[in-house]
Amino acid sequence: MSKFDDVVWIDHFAGGLKGTLVVNDFRVSLLAGSGFYSTPRENLKDPEDFEAFEIAVFNSNGDWATEEFFPEESDDVVGWQSREDINELIEKIENHK
Repeated sequence: MSKFDDVVWIDHFAGGLKGTLVVNDFRVSLLAGSGFYSTPRENLKDPEDFEAFEIAVFNSNGDWATEEFFPEESDDVVGWQSREDINELIEKIENHK
């Protein structure tokens, strides 16, 4: 089973960090930095320096799939998600049929 620790991180072109993880043909995108719904909202260089992240989910065609896993949300991104929240999302995607 994949976990938050399996996310691959790179510098985001707008500052901050971008992390990605592919799970069952879905791509989970995590963002953290001054322009994103993260805690803190600062352009730091280490994911360990963040408590919460902005996330989006894309299907194998590259289309938005966030609402498929967050039906209560009405946006393509969900902010301020903790590591535990992200691990729960990964588990949902792994069990998705």
